[in-house]
Amino acid sequence: MNDPGQRLDINVSPRYAQIPTFMRLPHDPSPQGKDVVVIGAPYDGGTSYRPGARFGPRAVRNESGLIHGVGIDRGPGTFDLIDCVDAGDIDLTPFNMHIAMDTAQRRLSELLADNAAFLMIGGDHSLTLAALRAVAAKHGPVAVLHLDAHSDTNPAFYGGEYHHGTPFRHAIDEKLVDPQRMLQIGIRGHNPQPDSLDYARGHGVRIMTSDEFCGLGPQAATALVREHLGDAPVYVSVDVDVVDPAFAPGTGTPAPGGPSSREVLALLRGVGDLRPVGFDVMEVSPLYDHGGITSVLATEIGAELLYQYARSTTRERQSS
Repeated sequence: MNDPGQRLDINVSPRYAQIPTFMRLPHDPSPQGKDVVVIGAPYDGGTSYRPGARFGPRAVRNESGLIHGVGIDRGPGTFDLIDCVDAGDIDLTPFNMHIAMDTAQRRLSELLADNAAFLMIGGDHSLTLAALRAVAAKHGPVAVLHLDAHSDTNPAFYGGEYHHGTPFRHAIDEKLVDPQRMLQIGIRGHNPQPDSLDYARGHGVRIMTSDEFCGLGPQAATALVREHLGDAPVYVSVDVDVVDPAFAPGTGTPAPGGPSSREVLALLRGVGDLRPVGFDVMEVSPLYDHGGITSVLATEIGAELLYQYARSTTRERQSS
């Protein structure tokens, strides 16, 4: 039998069996002393087009049984290096975005009071604001690596203060992030107004469009990330729509012309050279997915981020 406090052993329990947690991690609703806590954020009250991201965490967990904790040619497995659990979901009202935002911030702050970092699985991108409020309360204004087809620095509209196109505008206004150390990668497509990127650029945010990223390639882009973010504590936010919808159709606002899944994963392999203090993977909408491919990709992104956190913390421990 598996020890209930341990990650499930595939030699004992098939990967499609048992209650799904992220990568078959132990379920611990009240974690303490963990390196990273995985937490679901089933919410799409800030969605402006196609709904369904409230079902994202469940779909990602279902597919995550596919992913092992040991990468090819990487040496020790992720969970041999860091202690991780799945804390379940934040219980978020679908009816009031202000209550949902406060609930998410409170829960994430509780997790950071007793643990080092979290990986939030969404859910729409509006809740990244709650995550940044919690992270900044612990670390001060953070650097940001933001992968997305959209800048998400728009003002409120339709009477919705916290829609999924606003989180980084609020974060800059609230001084949760250092915009001079904020890098947005993959931006493309169409905007409501010709000046939609002026706010971000006017505050010093470095925007790398999808065309620029694909022209540079992941290796050169990773070098730019290291140079721009430096040794500041960094929050990494990945909207799955950064990837071309050929690879990630299950999302609320797909934008053709994006990088491939391979290119995005190659870029994320540089996160371990930074000082990551928190992560999210957002905007999986399984209602529009085909064969679960977007959920599988979101799982792979989450697994990569956990491994990169292990790389970063192992390096820091060895140098101290």
